[in-house]
Amino acid sequence: MMNFLVKTIANAGALAVAVWLLDKITLTGDSTGKKIGTLIIVALLFGLVNFLVKPLVKLLSLPLLILTLGLFTLVVNALMLLLTSWLADKLDLSFHVEGFWTAVLGGLIISVVSWALHVILPDGD
Repeated sequence: MMNFLVKTIANAGALAVAVWLLDKITLTGDSTGKKIGTLIIVALLFGLVNFLVKPLVKLLSLPLLILTLGLFTLVVNALMLLLTSWLADKLDLSFHVEGFWTAVLGGLIISVVSWALHVILPDGD
């Protein structure tokens, strides 16, 4: 349970950094508390998408991953971020990613920040 909580906090922090750095990734809300709540829900949604959908997409794109020496992972991460944005829109959450290239850059930022936060935050194991 602690590991799940740490991963969710790391995802929320990484998403917050992406929202802060990129103008085309937006998180709107009336108050700071509402924005934090939305960010945590989006982080849970992003984690669920990465847990359920990403392995299947990586398996189906294995030839491209091998051909590009793993760089196609940036595209897969961007697609997961766009899927999260679409699902957030369907769930009436105020999180939106505008465009594929913004998603690529956002996915890169989220990956780097999430990795750094996983190094800093304690592991639940």
